[in-house]
Amino acid sequence: MALIKDNWRHWVSSRSQQASLASSLLAGFAGMAMLVDADGVILSVNPGFARYSGHPAHTMLGRRVTCLDVDPLHGDIGRALASSLARRSIWRGVLQCRRADGQILHQQGVFQPLDTRPGESLRVLVTLHDITDLYQGALRDHARLESLQGTLDRLPDVVFQLCQSARGNLEFRYLSAGLQALAGLAPHSVMNDAETLLARIEDDDRQRLDTALAQSAVSLTPLVLECRLALGDDACWIEWRASPRRYHDGDTLWDGVLLDISTRKREEQRVKKLISTDMLTGVLNRRAFFDYGEAVRALAARHGRAVPIAMLDIDHFKRLNDTYGHAAGDLALKAFAATSRDCLRPYDLFARIGGEEFAVMLVDTSPVEARIVLERLRAAVEEIRLDVQGEMLGVTVSLGLAVMPPQGSLELALSRADEALYRAKHKGRNRLVPAPGYPEPDGLTR
Repeated sequence: MALIKDNWRHWVSSRSQQASLASSLLAGFAGMAMLVDADGVILSVNPGFARYSGHPAHTMLGRRVTCLDVDPLHGDIGRALASSLARRSIWRGVLQCRRADGQILHQQGVFQPLDTRPGESLRVLVTLHDITDLYQGALRDHARLESLQGTLDRLPDVVFQLCQSARGNLEFRYLSAGLQALAGLAPHSVMNDAETLLARIEDDDRQRLDTALAQSAVSLTPLVLECRLALGDDACWIEWRASPRRYHDGDTLWDGVLLDISTRKREEQRVKKLISTDMLTGVLNRRAFFDYGEAVRALAARHGRAVPIAMLDIDHFKRLNDTYGHAAGDLALKAFAATSRDCLRPYDLFARIGGEEFAVMLVDTSPVEARIVLERLRAAVEEIRLDVQGEMLGVTVSLGLAVMPPQGSLELALSRADEALYRAKHKGRNRLVPAPGYPEPDGLTR
């Protein structure tokens, strides 16, 4: 009997504490709280109801909760209550209410059906919390984001966000609409698979990009790189400019821009061609010959190869100029340069050193093969015929040939070729004379 009394007192105390806690929560709730029946009739309200709704509490008891709706017949509150009752579950969401003074508020609403004993009517606890300021702020932020997105979409370049995971996997987190104009790719397709864009980068440039990304990720220094992007049968130049940041999980994120620099690269190449080309003949000039020649010399030295070098001089050129004028001399120079260039491979260096003197550097050619190539060039020049003032004139060339050893000097090799050219002139012109010690052909033919 004592045990029953103890249990009863414990139950009564527990119920009293729960009621006290519920009352405290309702009293301190910063918003409207209502208990409504299955028809939406308000049965009771919390103490803060009048302050947040503008309606005196006693005037609302017995009225439908939809009277707080912007549209009492088809508003948000009516739909939320119907949904909660139909599903017998909590409904949560944002809805609009009207205060007593007519002000429209955005409320975070919760509709909670309450458990009932058998025979009791269904009750729903409704709480509405004013989030108008937050909602209006979110609308302003959304408008700013839409404006920013519109600005990004109108940019001619591509704004991007690229992530490299700790395992090295690349993923584009964002790409602006300019990608469509730049590469003919939809941004969402590249965000789904980064290789859709990266696979179009030329192989050599892709290796340089991977290296640059690795260096930027380690040092957290800006990424700046130019590369070629394949566009069907064509290609364009793009420049990567981005700043990295590191996350605690090891991922690296770059915020940057892709710039279409095709026009700039074309202009650079045009200027480069202008400063490296002899304007009359279209072949390399002296400065370019030495610049490119040093690169060929360095590569040959690394591989332990010798490089044949020749000096060429058009025979009796001064007499041609003095007799027929400079126009005839220019015609002879252009014809000679075009014929010589046709006898050489695209990667052999051929330059006008000055006046009627030219130089040749034969890349990846043995000294014996070089003699054959240059003899063929000499014979081709001998076939040239120029129509000058109704008279057909021939042109011949003298050649001096030397070899630059793997660790040799370009200037020294040219000097030896020039000495051999001098001997060719004195031996009667229209001939090829190798420098002393130049390898013999040993019967090699082509």
